[in-house]
Amino acid sequence: MAAESGEGIVGREQTSLARDDERFMSAAIRLSRWHLGTTAENPSVGCLVVKDGVIVGSAVTAVGGRPHAEPQALAEAGEKARGATVYVTLEPCSHHGRTPPCAEALIAAGVARVVVALTDPDPRVSGRGIALLEAAGIETVTGVCRELAEAQLEAYLTRQRKKRPQVILKLAVSADGMLGRQGEGQVAITAVGARAQSHILRAESDAILVGIGTAVADDPELTCRLPGMQARSPLRAVLDWKLNLPLSSKLVLGTAQGLPLVVFCDANADPARRSALETAGAEVVPVEEIGGLLDHLGSRGISALIVEGGARTAAAFLREGLVDRVLLFTAHVVIGERGIVSPINEHTIPSGFRHRRSDWLGPDRMDDYIRDEPH
Repeated sequence: MAAESGEGIVGREQTSLARDDERFMSAAIRLSRWHLGTTAENPSVGCLVVKDGVIVGSAVTAVGGRPHAEPQALAEAGEKARGATVYVTLEPCSHHGRTPPCAEALIAAGVARVVVALTDPDPRVSGRGIALLEAAGIETVTGVCRELAEAQLEAYLTRQRKKRPQVILKLAVSADGMLGRQGEGQVAITAVGARAQSHILRAESDAILVGIGTAVADDPELTCRLPGMQARSPLRAVLDWKLNLPLSSKLVLGTAQGLPLVVFCDANADPARRSALETAGAEVVPVEEIGGLLDHLGSRGISALIVEGGARTAAAFLREGLVDRVLLFTAHVVIGERGIVSPINEHTIPSGFRHRRSDWLGPDRMDDYIRDEPH
């Protein structure tokens, strides 16, 4: 039998290496989800250190955003990092901040190869981290599992590109297209599975906002109430142009339990109302328009904002073209008379949105839509 050519052996090795790269990068992307919504202005990044096909170090960006994933994973790997391959979901940073650059840490550890899913659009990095690694003689591969990583980091990427949070419009809609019933406060539309998914979304997001109508009618807490995840509640916000939020509301009273609340209002809102809310512990921020609200949240490092309550508030964000993602929970419940009509349903999704997936959560269906636009 003829011996196999060297080219055939090399081709097989390259194919095997590419498969390993995809396998380990997929694992790093799954790992990165652990701290979504808890890393402040920094993205939640996953990192694996692999030596001879074995994971010898793994980490995700720490709660609060420091330390980054790479130095943690390298510390766990120790001497085994020398000559290893590192898989990281976002380009290692190259700038000096509160901590040294991750690219320099990888160089100092003596790794042989770095595989990156995405380059970082942050202008302080944006290709510089990769350039540092290559200049040090480290083999660098980019774009592995790029689409998966983009989906996981899409809120951070939106903030870097648009200088504002990704706006996630979350709506629970009845079978007859309603959000609730007038004069009845909160009306249970979805079942337990969909409600649990909503709380997972809260745990993985940075902020959640409702309009004043929902805040008064439903008196929500806007916290994550999944067992063991209560500490991952997002920043709570209310769009309340005239500062009509009652001081007795659960949102205001929650500030006494250390749950931050931001109330966005008109610059000419009643000063006495503003003073009363601030005395109760709320932060009051005057803005001229919804865009200003998003600018403010972006400036404080908020990447993912859930807009959850109120037909008028939802319609306003849609009208301004400020919605980036729609999560539509459709239930079998029929509201009937005095129903509050949803601004959108499964048949009226605005143009420019692409349907990504449908998931059944018990009797309810969740549809995920993302705005299609060039990066």
